[in-house]
Amino acid sequence: MDPLVGHAVEYETLPWDTSPAASYVRAAQRQQGNYKAAISANIADITVKLPSDVLADAEDASREVTRFDAELGGEIAPFSSVLLRTESAASSNIENLTASVRAIAEAELPGAKTTANAKVIVANTAAMVAAINLADNIDADAILEMHKALMRDVDPESAGQWREEQVWIGGSTHGPRGAMFVPPHHSRVIAAIDDLLRFAQRDDIPALPQISLAHAQFETIHPFTDGNGRTGRALIQAMLRRKGLTRNVTVPVSAGLLTDTDTYFAALTAYREGDSAPIVRRMSEAAVAAVFNGRELINELHAVRAEWNDKINARSDSAVWQIADLLLRRPVINTALLTEALGIESKHARRYLEPLSKAGITIETSSGPRSRVWRSPEVIAALDAFAERARRGGMGR
Repeated sequence: MDPLVGHAVEYETLPWDTSPAASYVRAAQRQQGNYKAAISANIADITVKLPSDVLADAEDASREVTRFDAELGGEIAPFSSVLLRTESAASSNIENLTASVRAIAEAELPGAKTTANAKVIVANTAAMVAAINLADNIDADAILEMHKALMRDVDPESAGQWREEQVWIGGSTHGPRGAMFVPPHHSRVIAAIDDLLRFAQRDDIPALPQISLAHAQFETIHPFTDGNGRTGRALIQAMLRRKGLTRNVTVPVSAGLLTDTDTYFAALTAYREGDSAPIVRRMSEAAVAAVFNGRELINELHAVRAEWNDKINARSDSAVWQIADLLLRRPVINTALLTEALGIESKHARRYLEPLSKAGITIETSSGPRSRVWRSPEVIAALDAFAERARRGGMGR
């Protein structure tokens, strides 16, 4: 079956020379010789042909996404930022980069010291923000900016730079021979990205299939030395916004993909072999699962916030209520964040935090020497439940 005629990768034979520094290592010696690298097909002008059931499922998924986005259109704060962060965490989780909701929330605090994984996941949030902000003009510079936001603190030398070396997926760390997949040689990256962007800018293809194929092509090109998966899933968010499927919020599609990563990676492999139906089908399933999971999360947060109204004892114009709203999108806070986000001076912070602690809404703890933080166990529990539903695939209607 070849639903997208002519888009399977071809291969070229290239030499691999082991570096002198590693030449004494036996595993490196075995890499000496020729290897096969993919040549991604040009898809800018390709005719997209998909089975009718795949197209129907993609259309149904698109309607679910736009409906969910519209549901939150009148109340996007704080839920837009909550969904953005859940999408960032799920996208990182696909790459086996995991951290607890609490650790990620603490990593976002001004001046926070944190774990390496939490820091990377926070950086992924920045990449998602960049993707959405650049959605009106998705070009090569926009993709580089997404990658720069993702990698600037992790690997500043490669951040926002097309790769200038061969990369490979799986196999040996010493060379590409025997790898599961070897993306195109770095000399082909810029031309391949230009072709991909021409495809992404077309307006004669249904939105979700086009987004799915653009994502699969991006992962096939693998244009960076690191961060390709996360940047590619940020590109999904940019295209959802560009195509008008979302206008208000980030639909956590990566959380949907996380329900079955084996099928997701198998679909990418099938795409490279010339069958585009699996990746469109998987993206449609992921979008629907993401909407159901996201809707459940929002309902839980609504319920939490409604209960707080009965527990908080403060004047209607008190900053206590602003802090309560902040906790929904930032479930761990400190005085520096209150100053940054709400303009509350540190010397006045405890006056407004005390009613929340007395009501059992926040718990005060230390995140380090002389560093006090307040967290909302209920919001963290709701976010943990969202993540667990994504990991186990338990997203029912």
